[in-house]
Amino acid sequence: MNRLTWSQLDAGAQAQALQRPVQAVAARTRESVAALIAAVRQGGDAALREITLRFDGVAPATFEVSEAEFAAAEQAVSAELRQAMIDAAARIRTFHQAGMTQGYAVETAPGVRCERVVRPIGRVGLYVPAGSAPLPSTALMLGVPAQLAGCREVVLCTPPRKDGSADPAVLVAARLTGVHRVFKLGGAQAIAAMAYGTDSVPACDKLYGPGNSYVTEAKQQVAQDGAAAIDMPAGPSEVLVIADAGATPAFVAADLLSQAEHGPDSQVLLLTDDAATVDRVEAAVEAQLAQLSRAEIAAQALASSRLILVDSLDDAFAISNRYAPEHLILALRDPRVWLDKVDAAGSVFLGDYTPEALGDYCSGTNHVLPTAGAARAYSGVSVASFQNLISVQSATAAGIAAIGECARVLARAEGLDAHENAVTLRMEAAA
Repeated sequence: MNRLTWSQLDAGAQAQALQRPVQAVAARTRESVAALIAAVRQGGDAALREITLRFDGVAPATFEVSEAEFAAAEQAVSAELRQAMIDAAARIRTFHQAGMTQGYAVETAPGVRCERVVRPIGRVGLYVPAGSAPLPSTALMLGVPAQLAGCREVVLCTPPRKDGSADPAVLVAARLTGVHRVFKLGGAQAIAAMAYGTDSVPACDKLYGPGNSYVTEAKQQVAQDGAAAIDMPAGPSEVLVIADAGATPAFVAADLLSQAEHGPDSQVLLLTDDAATVDRVEAAVEAQLAQLSRAEIAAQALASSRLILVDSLDDAFAISNRYAPEHLILALRDPRVWLDKVDAAGSVFLGDYTPEALGDYCSGTNHVLPTAGAARAYSGVSVASFQNLISVQSATAAGIAAIGECARVLARAEGLDAHENAVTLRMEAAA
């Protein structure tokens, strides 16, 4: 990891210190993804087979998971893992149900009623990564709020394994949330299939889920094309830890490594006002890294990660808000006191006993979160992500008499005669 002292960096060096690894290769990624999307749009299922063979080493005769495969998955998953997924799903449901958006109605003038009604999005597409590590937890994070929203149809794509099957735990997690249509497709090609549709995969109204830089770029391209809406940019994982002198170095190191092991393009940052903490965390990272089964992947991520010494915790929060991390851990003695200083973060973890891994799996909050600075304007997945909020208005004769003149004045100011006439005719009829 690179050690930096923030106050010794000029503006350019500070910007460089906060650059994500994927930002350096963005142009190349865009071109590759655009080619994959074009191939799927033109070639449909045949293109999906060719691309899947090229990247995943298999070319399944059918992409959709069969009932026999679901049944085999149920037998393959241990009772312990199944129960853990059931418990996690229950907490995710509890958290998301408490924050569900409610419709409302209000009379804005006598005889004028304005409302907002909540409707589920019709067909949604969920992406569950399974590249170097399958993520059944993501199936829960996406499936539970989709189920609570009442979406009519839910489609899920997850990359095939080397034998052409889908990960059994992902299939069981999908079924636990009521998802019955799963396709063995990964990468940008899966996003293209769910956005535009093929003979096998139905086109979806909105796409959800995290992924690598190619998946994230594919989501953004299909959204820009108007093919499907997306939840947010949710790419390579990242964590920023703000620690004080009282933080436990082993805890901080473990949190940094838990994100670094996601992939070589992940990024982890430590901000602290205590020089000794930098030394201790760096040593703890080196010691723990040697014990990890994914040490090689984590080491690649650590090469673009930073240990940053700041003059004060106030500086740390200013830097954090500028970076807008996906995950923010406050390893502070009184973390809740500092929470008001957080303006931009996907999810915040308070104190020494709240590792980011709890949010990844089973605390109840959602782990599908904005990355690459998108937390400045985007929020994590919620039930509202799977809903449309539709405004409704109604006016009686008395209502248009009460507010019609306001509309006429504004219409005249904008030079829109037909607008004015539409109101005038009704005012005359109501008189």
